[in-house]
Amino acid sequence: MKRRKLLSLLTVFCLSLVLTISCSQTPKSTDSLTTDTQANSSAPPVVIGYSNWAGWWPWAIAESEGLFAKNGANVQLRWFDGYLESMKAFAAGQLDGNCQTLNDTISFAGSSVNGQVAVLVNDNSAGNDKIIVTEDINKVEDLKGKKVAVEEGVVNDFLLTLALEDKGMSRDDVEIVNLETGAAAAAFASGQTDAVGAFPPFWLTALKREGSKVLTTSKDFPGAIPDLLVVSQKLIDERPDQVQALINTWFDILDFMEENPERADEIMAERASVTVEELQLLKEGTKIFTLSENLEAFMDGDNMKHMPFAAQRMSEFMLDVGFIESKPDLTKIFDARFVRAYAESK
Repeated sequence: MKRRKLLSLLTVFCLSLVLTISCSQTPKSTDSLTTDTQANSSAPPVVIGYSNWAGWWPWAIAESEGLFAKNGANVQLRWFDGYLESMKAFAAGQLDGNCQTLNDTISFAGSSVNGQVAVLVNDNSAGNDKIIVTEDINKVEDLKGKKVAVEEGVVNDFLLTLALEDKGMSRDDVEIVNLETGAAAAAFASGQTDAVGAFPPFWLTALKREGSKVLTTSKDFPGAIPDLLVVSQKLIDERPDQVQALINTWFDILDFMEENPERADEIMAERASVTVEELQLLKEGTKIFTLSENLEAFMDGDNMKHMPFAAQRMSEFMLDVGFIESKPDLTKIFDARFVRAYAESK
C-alpha cells in the first residue's frame, strides 16, 4: 500500500482550522470548573485540556483537593475522551493549554493559531505505550502484511513507526487501520486486526483477547515519548502569572500524591474509569518526573533525556517518514522559566 502521510490529514485540517472547528459541535468532553477559588475572578479561567494518560490523571487531584485555588490558579480542566480531539481543540485556540506528547507538539506547532510551548514535563512513557499482537506474531518482522489498528498521527502510531524502522521496515509494510485509540483496542480485542498500538487504560481491553501479548513498548525507546503540559504563547505573553500558578500546582500535586497515596489513587482511578487495583498496573510504565528531572529535560544535551536534542531527532525522523512537511522552529517550543522559577523558590 502507499505510505500514509500522517500529517496529510493536518494539511486539510490547517486549511479549514478556524472555520471547521469553531463552527463544529463541542468536542466530546466533560468540563469541570474549579469553583472553589476566587483567584483572578475578574479574568476568564485558563482552560486546560487533558485526556486518558497515567501522567495526566494527577491533574484531577488538583481539582478535587483545591490545589488550584491554593496557588491562585483560575483553571478550568476540560476532559477529552479522544486525545486527538484535545490537540485539535488546542491548535484551534479553543484551549489555553493541553497535555500532549513532544512529538505531537512538534506536529501541531506550525498550525496552532496561538503557538504551542512546553512548560512542564509530567512524565516519560517507560512501557505504558504498547504494541500488542496476536499469539502468532513473535517479532516485529512478523507484522509484515498484517492489520495494525492505531490512532493515525498520534503517539502510538509514532511508536509503531519507530519499531518498524528499527528493524529496517516502514509503515508501507503493514496495513494501518486508523481508529481512535479506544476503538482500536476494541477492534483488536474482537479479532478485527492483528495488532494494536495503545496507551492506558485501553491496552487493558486489548489484552483481553485470548493469546494476545505485548510485542514492544516505549521502554524499548527511552526518551522517545515525553508527556508534557503545553500552553499557548498567547497565555505566556498575557498571563504569565497563571502559567506559573499551573507549574506550582503540579508540584503540589506530586507532594499530595506522596503524602496521601491512597486518596490520590482513588481520585486518579475515578478519573481514569478504572479500579484502584488496575490503576497500580497502569502506573508501572509511567515515570513521573521530579523537579530535578524537569530541569535536566529542558537543558541542551546530547541524548534523548534532553528535550531540545530529542525534538531535533524527532523532527528529522518525522520529516524522513512523512509525519510533517517542514520542521517547525524548535527554539520556540520550550520555555523552562516557570520550572526554574519554582526551583528557585524552594
